[in-house]
Amino acid sequence: MTSNDHDAAFPVVRPRRLRRGTALRRLVSETRVLPENLILPMFVKEGLTEPVAISSMPGQVQHTRDSLRKAAREAAEAGVGGLMLFGIPEHKDSVGSQADDPDGVVQVALRDLASEVGDDIVVMADLCLCEYTDHGHCGPLETDGHVNNDLTLERYASIAAAQAEAGAAVVAPSGMMDGQVAAIRAGLDRAGHPGVPILAYAAKYASVFYGPFREAAEGAPRFGDRSGYQQDPANVRESLREVALDVAEGADMVMVKPGLAYLDVVAKVAESSPVPVSAYQVSGEYAMIEAAAEKGWLDRERAILETLTSYRRAGAEQILTYWATEAARLLR
Repeated sequence: MTSNDHDAAFPVVRPRRLRRGTALRRLVSETRVLPENLILPMFVKEGLTEPVAISSMPGQVQHTRDSLRKAAREAAEAGVGGLMLFGIPEHKDSVGSQADDPDGVVQVALRDLASEVGDDIVVMADLCLCEYTDHGHCGPLETDGHVNNDLTLERYASIAAAQAEAGAAVVAPSGMMDGQVAAIRAGLDRAGHPGVPILAYAAKYASVFYGPFREAAEGAPRFGDRSGYQQDPANVRESLREVALDVAEGADMVMVKPGLAYLDVVAKVAESSPVPVSAYQVSGEYAMIEAAAEKGWLDRERAILETLTSYRRAGAEQILTYWATEAARLLR
């Protein structure tokens, strides 16, 4: 065999050269997840004296006021970028009146967190009514059982003002009502909070992957489902339209939810959005990985970091994940 024959038999281009060793792979990595990219969703329940474990989300709890403050401090010390607060009241009614009560569970918790960690982490409040209504839907109902969109907007504007007054640095409407961002922006401005940003759940799908969340937030619909206002999982152009509408109405950030089964949507939104794009690693994704890891079917920590990397690779600049504190520690 001649020298030329030998050269022709082997590749000239060798991408594997850049995969030789951990340090070299880290040096040329295209996508990085940082602790400050992560947002921790948290549940606080009125009337608890001890945290209550969420059976379908191992490792997660419904917090008391005290345990919420402790967990928030741990997240801030780990370098997590934000917290997203969900509240569970003791009493519910048809219009979710506890949602904007100054002494309601979320407003009390927001004041706690603003004073405890408000200088170190972005305290956000989910803005919806499903946890507060006795029927479990995201707004007041019409006589035929459908959510009354425009009456719901009035409730959302009031809730936004109450959350901002209590110390929320960001409000995050998740109800998928038409016009919700414009109504909330107007409500915040009227109440003297023009500097509070809106993170809009702009593309939120009617997904089966929310199942464990409904145990955690105690907000499952008493009848029907939410497909009349949340998006059809088959659609993507609709998401781009929803995002464009929310941005036009004043959204400062937008979100895609869920994430892992909708990474194509995350990527398309990230390509076109003029504002930061978040994605939510929802409860069903969390539960599946925890269950598979418990059975020894996959490496838990690698699965956590790989999925978070996939979100960033798709274009999400912030990721809501129940592993935020743990992942931040792993990333450091």
